[in-house]
Amino acid sequence: MVGAEDAVDQTDGDLSAFEGDGVTIACSYKTSATSASLLWYKQQANGFPEFMLIRNTYNTDGTTEEMFKERFQSKVNTASKTVPLTIQNLQVSDSAVYYCALQPTVTAAHLTLIQKLHG
Repeated sequence: MVGAEDAVDQTDGDLSAFEGDGVTIACSYKTSATSASLLWYKQQANGFPEFMLIRNTYNTDGTTEEMFKERFQSKVNTASKTVPLTIQNLQVSDSAVYYCALQPTVTAAHLTLIQKLHG
């Protein structure tokens, strides 16, 4: 269960960049859970949120969807409680809304992923 003290914060608002640039989208989190998972989603205009990747606070493991492996990176920094998303070599198709989400457990995160993929 996500508690009232669990939250993510994306303070950047709108970011602008040029094709071929690199950009980092900030996301900070707070949680009372000893182990948590942070997820990134991409939502293009008139589309559904698309699962991109998941990172865990308790180890270096994580999963990145195949189509995002080449140019999208994210790493949890447990000291600063941040999980920034870096996009390299920007393309026009990267223009979208990016959401950072928090799940206290890996199991809950995987259930959420299955629901997203199978409607």
